[in-house]
Amino acid sequence: MAFQCDYSSMKQTTSSEHWSDRMPQGMDLEITNHPLTMRQVVNLVIAIDRLKGNQSEKVQSSEFRDEDLLNLLLENALDEQLVLELTEATPPRGFTAIEPSQQCMMRDIQKRSMVLVKEAMELHAIRLQGGTTDHEVSLNMSTYLDPTPSASAQPVALGIRGTKLYLSCTQKADRPTLNLEEVQNTDDLKSISKNSDMVRFLFYRTDIGVSASSLMSARYSGWYISTATEDNLPVDVCLQSASRYHSFTILQG
Repeated sequence: MAFQCDYSSMKQTTSSEHWSDRMPQGMDLEITNHPLTMRQVVNLVIAIDRLKGNQSEKVQSSEFRDEDLLNLLLENALDEQLVLELTEATPPRGFTAIEPSQQCMMRDIQKRSMVLVKEAMELHAIRLQGGTTDHEVSLNMSTYLDPTPSASAQPVALGIRGTKLYLSCTQKADRPTLNLEEVQNTDDLKSISKNSDMVRFLFYRTDIGVSASSLMSARYSGWYISTATEDNLPVDVCLQSASRYHSFTILQG
């Protein structure tokens, strides 16, 4: 069955009982079995559009004109909206190493050097005299992008140059301790998940003043790499309140 809007049946009437409150006065619809022409279809669309719009609009003419079609196209074009789906950038899920690493040496505020004691697998803070500086450890310091960046601290990993030994911070007995661990595959340190056990190899470097830096464990907040007040004792980690030295001069080379 086809539908036709026959505007020839439109008539003016003053009686409100012949039209519905859903149909503007003076407009009527007629169902027919006759085929529709394209103009009649457009007339029907316009009539329905007017019914959906302002029902109090006064019908001025039953003839669909070219300007009516133009107005319809413009209205549809103006009503069309472009919706852009905005998504937040996904923050990195872990620490990513920045190549290349930096070669450096660390000395505490007493100007004591770091020396590797292989038998104990420890670093000791020793005041080296002339001719013995060859025993000083040279470090590879790798810098990392932080998933939660801080303006004051930078994640780093510290490896002993020429070896696969890296400083790490792990729990032993009732407190964190500083260790030297051998890393067979150094590629494992290029990207470290923030919830991974590999975070034990990371330390937050914070520059203090012009030439001093502190190194806090990324795994155990508040625990810093430190040296004892006496010479030739192991380098360890401690709380900032402990009576140990926990600031270092980091020299390139």
